[in-house]
Formats: sequence, structure tokens, C-alpha cells
Amino acid sequence: MISLRTFISILFAGCFTFMSWLNFTPTANALGGKLPAINQPGPGFTLPTNTGDDKIALSDLRGQWVVLYFYPKDFTSGCTIEARHFQQDLPKYLEENTQIIGVSADDIDSHAEFCDSEGLKFPLLADTNGAVSKVYGSWIGYVSMRHSLIIDPQGVIQETFVKVNPNIHSTEV
Repeated sequence: MISLRTFISILFAGCFTFMSWLNFTPTANALGGKLPAINQPGPGFTLPTNTGDDKIALSDLRGQWVVLYFYPKDFTSGCTIEARHFQQDLPKYLEENTQIIGVSADDIDSHAEFCDSEGLKFPLLADTNGAVSKVYGSWIGYVSMRHSLIIDPQGVIQETFVKVNPNIHSTEV
């Protein structure tokens, strides 16, 4: 008699072999998609923001460094910790001509409440349909995955951070 573990292993191997036979290659979309390449221009976007600017485009930020960070949800523990650390370090970023921009699928009202409750002085962008998160390889179903990119003053991606630890990420950047 065959064990359940053996049966599942055989089934998995058979499925993998069948997909290989069909020349099926799994994409990275299941884990957020493919990150844009380093040393390439960051994909352009325009998104609504909780600030008085109404919308912010990546092109509006030319001439300064940008830390573009994607996060899952306002008011969750990891996202709150990460945002607090970026706010704490904001004077250091501003001294280096660097703008912090947060992106999540939350709407602008949620962002406004989050900024008010945490005293955040940098913009959060509302990517409610995930279009920008998808282009930046961050979309996982209905939320953005936690990762960041550093974009130089010419709009070129210089660094990416995946598997971000919100406790140390601002210092790491």
C-alpha cells in the first residue's frame, strides 16, 4: 500500500513533468511579479495622494532622489513600524535631497487618517487597483508586497530591496 506522502510526491512530480512537457514556465507574478531592472528608468506613474497635491507623478520628482516603498496596508503592525521609522529618519532623507513615497492599495481617505494618526509628513499614494504595484512587481492579489526602490534624480532605479524587515528598513535604505 502506498503512503499519502508518496502519493502526493508522485502527483507533484507528475504535474511538474506535465507542465514542463507543455513548455509551461511559472512566472514570478505569484509572488508580486518581476521587479523593474536596476540602471533602467523607473516606470512612470501618476497616483492620487493624501496631501494637498491631489496627484503625484514620478516625473514630478525628477531632480531629487526617491525612496519608493510599497507596503500592504495602513494601520497594520509592520506597515506602521516601517512608516514610523521613515518619519523618524525623514530629516536625514531631506538633507540628502530625497523624497519618501509610500504606495499601497488603500484609498486616500485611509492614507490621510494613517498620516494623521502617525504624524507622517511624507506622501502616501493610493494604488487602489494595483496598476502601479503590478508594474513594479509588488502586486499580490489585492495588496502590495513590501519592497522598496531607490530612484535617482534622473528617474533611474539604483537599488531594490525585497524581503524588507520593517524594523530596520529605513536605516538599511
